Amino acid sequence: MTHVRHTRRRAATGTVALLAALLVALLPLPATTSPAEAAAGSAVTVTGRKGPYDDFSGLKVTVHQTEQLRGQGVRITWTGGRPTQDGFTYDYLQIMQCWGDDPGGPSREQCQFGAQGNGGQGGNWTALRQIGAGAADPAEKEYVGNGSGESYVPFRPADGGPRTTGSRDWTYFSSIDSNEEPYAVTHADGTGEFTFQMQSGQEASQLGCGEPVKRSGRTGPRPCWLVVVPRGGHDVDGGTGSNHRLETSPLTTSNWAQRLVVPLHFQPVGNTCPADRAERRVTGSELVTEAISSWQSTLCAGAGSAKFAFSQSGEASARDTLARPTPGSPHLAFTVGPLLPPQEGTAGSAVHAPVAVSGLVVGFFVEMPDSGRLASMKLTPRLLAKMLTSSYQKDVVSRSRTAPEHIKDNPLSLFHDEEFKQLNPAFKDWVPYLAPSSIMVQLESSDTTAMLWKWLRSDTEARQFLAGTPDPWGAKVNPYFKELHLDTDTGADDFPKADPTRTTVTVGEESLEYGTTEIAPYVQDMHEGALRTRRGNNGSTTTAAAGGNGSPAKLVNTPPLAGQRMVLAIVDAASAARYGLQTASLRNSDGTFVAPTPASLLAGVAAMRDSSRPGVLAPDPARARGGAYPLASVVYAGAYTSTPAAERKDFAGLIRYAARAGQTPGAAAGQLPPGYAPLPAALRTRALAEADRLEHAKSTAGGSGEGGPAGSGDSGAPGGGTAGAGGGAGGPGGGDGGSGGDGANPDTGDRAANRADPDGSERQNTAHSGGPTPDTVLGIVRWVLIGVLLAGGVAGLSGPIVLRLSVRKSVRAG
Repeated sequence: MTHVRHTRRRAATGTVALLAALLVALLPLPATTSPAEAAAGSAVTVTGRKGPYDDFSGLKVTVHQTEQLRGQGVRITWTGGRPTQDGFTYDYLQIMQCWGDDPGGPSREQCQFGAQGNGGQGGNWTALRQIGAGAADPAEKEYVGNGSGESYVPFRPADGGPRTTGSRDWTYFSSIDSNEEPYAVTHADGTGEFTFQMQSGQEASQLGCGEPVKRSGRTGPRPCWLVVVPRGGHDVDGGTGSNHRLETSPLTTSNWAQRLVVPLHFQPVGNTCPADRAERRVTGSELVTEAISSWQSTLCAGAGSAKFAFSQSGEASARDTLARPTPGSPHLAFTVGPLLPPQEGTAGSAVHAPVAVSGLVVGFFVEMPDSGRLASMKLTPRLLAKMLTSSYQKDVVSRSRTAPEHIKDNPLSLFHDEEFKQLNPAFKDWVPYLAPSSIMVQLESSDTTAMLWKWLRSDTEARQFLAGTPDPWGAKVNPYFKELHLDTDTGADDFPKADPTRTTVTVGEESLEYGTTEIAPYVQDMHEGALRTRRGNNGSTTTAAAGGNGSPAKLVNTPPLAGQRMVLAIVDAASAARYGLQTASLRNSDGTFVAPTPASLLAGVAAMRDSSRPGVLAPDPARARGGAYPLASVVYAGAYTSTPAAERKDFAGLIRYAARAGQTPGAAAGQLPPGYAPLPAALRTRALAEADRLEHAKSTAGGSGEGGPAGSGDSGAPGGGTAGAGGGAGGPGGGDGGSGGDGANPDTGDRAANRADPDGSERQNTAHSGGPTPDTVLGIVRWVLIGVLLAGGVAGLSGPIVLRLSVRKSVRAG
């Protein structure tokens, strides 16, 4: 303040004007909702009504996200319900996703339901589209006979295709891919919770949610609907069903009349990049897939910008592709480890720009019989080692088969392991016949898989178990995995299924065999693993089914029963967050059990040190202590300075976006999706320096080495040496750019269609959402005023101050 009092009057006047502008900028606008806030704060609650036989007026169902949706998990909770009875006989909710352009809500033909069959649960037709069996519905007039003798509600797809021709016509969806939930459990206190898998048009074209459609004279993403049909203790005729089991479909008229309907607004589906944009191919780590998917549409929106075609691959394959390019191959790779040295005789050096912080997690969906889903779980490295080496009986044989000799003394499953039960008391009295199949893992090799094995080797208990030392309760590693020397193999980067045991099952006179790959099939990638986990079905094929019409018998998948779904998978944190999976807390090197959160991921990054390439941090689970998550990773955008100049410029733009606006957490397009931690300030600074070095490098200079760290290249920018995780937590506002810094608001798309509200139709028990939109006029006035004040302030400032501002602007623009 002393310096301000003694400066010249003109500078003081300018400073006052600048402060006034800052004050105006900081004053809050009236309550508005940004696209990201709309997603996070778009919960909608609907209330039931009293019916002719059951009173649902105390039932309140909340859908916790209704805006900015894509293919993802969405939490649904409810209160005021009657407790579900044993065996799902009555008092439960039936949940389904529907399309429909009528603002009043969907019709029965537009709802995806009826693919699960009765599954041995509920009444005979409660999970089907068939409505003419069981209790007769006196109100049903429309779908009786349907010309074929079967009474059913046909499904009609959004694209105008033909209606289904029977209650078990799986033309458009089946038990493998339908997201319906026929029996959602209400607990003894009247509450319930379920994470529902929303499907966009990419996952379910028959629903078309988010696909472009013309409505009210304009084209926008198609909205959809969530429908909840509460079931009570009476059937449609007032009776209590057969042996007090409801018998009728939720689609019959009387049940349908009790539905609760919530509108859903999806992000646009399809390629939103202008067709005239140059396409740049990039490849690499799945850890960045969710982020790139979010950034793509915003990256190509600016004039002269490129569109980036991302192909996911293992990091080693991506590095090899860049080091040994072929015509048309990608020239930028996302990788955890450093790039390979350029080919001999190739000019240029390698650039490594950090773009994302994420990690591996153990995602799970576990239902406790009569208690709901398990919310938390603790795992030690040794427990994970047991799962990854098929060391539990149910990893090698399914159902009630006798375990082979080499693992017969080991626990039945993870949930029966004394080590696990001591850490997780909820399993102390676990029902013996309920057991999960092996943990799901991906087929492809990756840097992150190598990191996981490195974590297991760094833990004394896990390493000794892999080497053959029994745990304190006598469990031993499966001997087929002991032969692989996973305790010492530093090159392990995949998940082997080494046990050759085959089990024979018969159907009629035919015999079939299954092994560990049928009990827990590989997933193609971690996204698929997260999706299977969300569905509660790992895709196992151990049930023998007779063939029909002369075809041979085959092994098929039997969907698990509601209330008994138990699936675990190794997935990336972003995929787990996308589908709303529960994630295990893992024990780090000082014995602390840590859940994967943005703070714990950043603490894990802070513990890292340089890899063989200075400036590229190497995952080091052994250093994770305190609140540090042991399986955190930093993903780098890697490229060579010998890449053609036009591509280098576009890649530099991608890196700058990723380091600035792309680090703003949120669910809107262009933002950093859940499951990532914003880059710390030091890593943002390094990324921007590497972007400069990549863009401005002379492709004929630099020799054939990898080049020095950032700061020794062309730009001369800071950031060389060990980047670490300096700058603290590196929140959205930290570092260069960030939220509100150089990073502009990435939400440049037109959201009007996503906020189109249905009219006030009372034909359905419908919630009408679409929260407040930004006060555009006031916003414009505010920024005009700020501009005027800033102009006056700058004009009033004298030489040194103007020079200082000019230098700062130049640095930020770079």
